[in-house]
Amino acid sequence: MNYSKADLEKHLAEEHQISPFSTYLKEIVYGGNDGIVTTFAVVAGFTGANANIGSLSYLTVLLFGLANLFADGVSMGLGNFLSMRSERELFHKEKNKELKEINENPKIEKAETQELLMIRGFSKSDAETLVNLYSKNRDYWADFMMRYELEMTNPLENPYLTAVATFLAFVAFGFIPLVPYVFFKNDPQTFIYASIATALALVLLGLLRWRVTRDSIVRSVGEILIVGGLSAVVAFVVGTFFRF
Repeated sequence: MNYSKADLEKHLAEEHQISPFSTYLKEIVYGGNDGIVTTFAVVAGFTGANANIGSLSYLTVLLFGLANLFADGVSMGLGNFLSMRSERELFHKEKNKELKEINENPKIEKAETQELLMIRGFSKSDAETLVNLYSKNRDYWADFMMRYELEMTNPLENPYLTAVATFLAFVAFGFIPLVPYVFFKNDPQTFIYASIATALALVLLGLLRWRVTRDSIVRSVGEILIVGGLSAVVAFVVGTFFRF
């Protein structure tokens, strides 16, 4: 059956459309989880260290929490940016080396490519046919060698957008454990409210992960709750060793 260009474009738009959440899910989950846990660590650590919280302590928790939130958020965003830039630079450096080898030693590269194809189930004749086709498009040939010889893929994510996604996720989710300290300053149960808010933030992050991946909702939410909850408990327990 023949398809028109319009039909193909419609199919690609409907079946293969990727939302921004899907594109940057790794950054959102990573940044969001770390923001929640890191901020709650400040709250839990301070509460564990100080059994009797006074009015000044509420303000201290809030100020330390916000300072930590934005400082760590910026640090994580910039770290992600540098990591992505380094990964892209390494990929292109290795690809240029691969292109040079293809240009200078095409016979050896053809033999290597044929061997890689045969390892993946192609017959010798089919592998030879594919190698001859690849040699007509050396850029694609180099990408094939990068993927299957060096096991490196081209990172397509924009390093600037990944940094912004990490920072926003860190700040947005990380602020949730501090919300009770904004609205319940003089309530002795504030830390309990903060713990509940932290759990809700982890659940929300897990639901977002599930919504994008369509994986098991129990697994999506449960894994984040377990990892985040364990980190929170460790932060509180460590804080009790410095009780004053």
